[in-house]
Order: sequence, then C-alpha cells, then structure tokens
Amino acid sequence: MKITILQRDIVWASPEENVRRADETISRNPGADIYVLPEMFSTGFCTNPEGIAESFDSPTLQWMKQKSAEINAAIAGSVAVTSEGKYYNRFYFAKPDGSVSFYDKKHLFTYGGEHLRFTPGQERVVVEFRGVRILLEVCYDLRFPVWSRNRGDYDMILYVASWPTPRVSAWSALLVARAIENQCYVAGVNRVGEDPACKYCGSSVVIDPYGKVIASCEDGVECEATVEIDMNALEAFRKKFPVLNDAD
Repeated sequence: MKITILQRDIVWASPEENVRRADETISRNPGADIYVLPEMFSTGFCTNPEGIAESFDSPTLQWMKQKSAEINAAIAGSVAVTSEGKYYNRFYFAKPDGSVSFYDKKHLFTYGGEHLRFTPGQERVVVEFRGVRILLEVCYDLRFPVWSRNRGDYDMILYVASWPTPRVSAWSALLVARAIENQCYVAGVNRVGEDPACKYCGSSVVIDPYGKVIASCEDGVECEATVEIDMNALEAFRKKFPVLNDAD
C-alpha cells in the first residue's frame, strides 16, 4: 500500500480555498492508496469554532468523498464540525466506494482551550482499507499511549496534527515511540505556516515498526512524501519478535 502525506499551510477559516489547494496537490501526486491531510485542514486549528466549524455534511466532506471516488484512493484528515449543537474535531476517512468512517478526537487540548467548546469523542476507531487496519488519532492524542495501545487490532496509526514549532521535538520523539511500542507503521502529518495563535514547522513523517523514518517532508514548507508500506514485512517482524504478546 502506498501512502502520501500532505504537509500543508492552511488559510485561516477558508474551507473553499483550502479544499481547492488540497485538490490540486493530490492531483499533482497520483498513484497513492491513501492521502493524509493535517488536523482541521479546511480551516486551521480553531478553539473558538463559532462561525468557523462546518456542518456534518459540509462541502469539505462532499469533496473528500468525490475526490476519493475520482482517484480511487482514500482521503483522510480532520475537520472542525458542528452537529446537533455540539462541536467536534472529527477525523474523516473517506473511501472510494462512497463510505466514510470518522473518529472524534478524544484528548482535547486543554492548554489551548479546545475543551471549552469542543466535545470529546469516546470511541477508538480502526478502519480497514485494502488489507491494512488503521487507527485514527488526532494531534494531542499522541501524548497518551494507553489510548493508542495496540490490542492486536491495527497495523498503522495515522496522526493528523497542528503541532506548534516550540514542541516539535516531542512530536518527533513520540511518533517513533508509538511505532516501536505498538509494532506498527505510524504516519504523522503536521501543518506548516501560522495561525492567529501559533507557528508550525511540519516535521511530517512515516515511520516503520522498528522506529525508522522511511519518508519525511522538509521542515517549514509545504511538501508531500509518498512511501509504500510492506505488510508482509510487518507480519514477519511480529511473528519473529512477538513483543505484543507480553504487553501489560
């Protein structure tokens, strides 16, 4: 399976423009099975979502479904969503057959006030696509290893993020840790640029189960990277060194 990570700058509170740019970037990088965009890729990371968050059936979600069908690949990324009077940081995974799975961010970023307006999700979500089982996670979730502990139910974790530059060393270290401790592939897709509160440098990567970076984006600029993950190698590693059998 080929995965393309899309490290993007995001125009603040402008879904139409951000979707247009994402569409163009994906079209310039054909051939992957999954395309992964950052956290709140259509608006930027908003802790005050009034007037910014999109409806649950927004044009952004419709684009994800349509683009997925057009290119025969999955499109993944999180969107600020309003539904039934509540706000969610919702990670969508759109498949070419028109189906959409989603995960609502569990660990809201209290340091930035996300918990004051958003509602946390309660369900851990694993989606299966083309023979790969994928755990969906968002940004701050990365700091909580118990939540993402491999129960033998996934092969790869996708982390989408708006992780600020001053704490990027933690981002890089924790992504490697999650790959090693869970014997899985990890893709971490962070934005670049700046919003009204923070600056972002990206450091988007794909990491193999040994903790080795197998694809990366250049820091500080919009960038894409594509890599093929090897499920046969993952299965062989887990059989040779079945560390998950000894997990707490």
